[in-house]
Amino acid sequence: MSQLSSQSIIRLCKEHGMITPFVEEKRVINGISYGLSAASYDVRIAHKLTLMGGEPALAHTIEDFNIPDNVVAYVVDKSTYARRFVSALNTLIDPGFCGNLTLEIVNMGRSPIDIKAGDPIVQIAFHWLDVPTDRPYRGKYQNQTKAAHAARYEADHD
Repeated sequence: MSQLSSQSIIRLCKEHGMITPFVEEKRVINGISYGLSAASYDVRIAHKLTLMGGEPALAHTIEDFNIPDNVVAYVVDKSTYARRFVSALNTLIDPGFCGNLTLEIVNMGRSPIDIKAGDPIVQIAFHWLDVPTDRPYRGKYQNQTKAAHAARYEADHD
């Protein structure tokens, strides 16, 4: 597995629609960058969020994803928020996932943190698989709409 460069991310966005909307150049809003960087993509929160100290919350992104079967992605903290003790639970985005991302955010600090709609919130790191998976994601979060979706549980199997 190797991390994708900006060139590979651009190609997958143009040929596969991996990120929509896709911002090819790094931009800054409220002092924080979003869009494409050297080896990741910084996404934006779609709604206002105020986190009190010690408080977790669900959030969702402006961007939608269409992950190819030969790519896996990881949600990674942005250093600007990490230095304020705000962290995303670093989750995996499976090959084959399509839809909007729900993010699990927590303020581990003591002071309230206000995050405005459109602010950059986390970065996404993409990696090539050694071969395309024969088990692309088709699970319970497929085709999520633009909302922060709570956990969904599947039926137990024997």
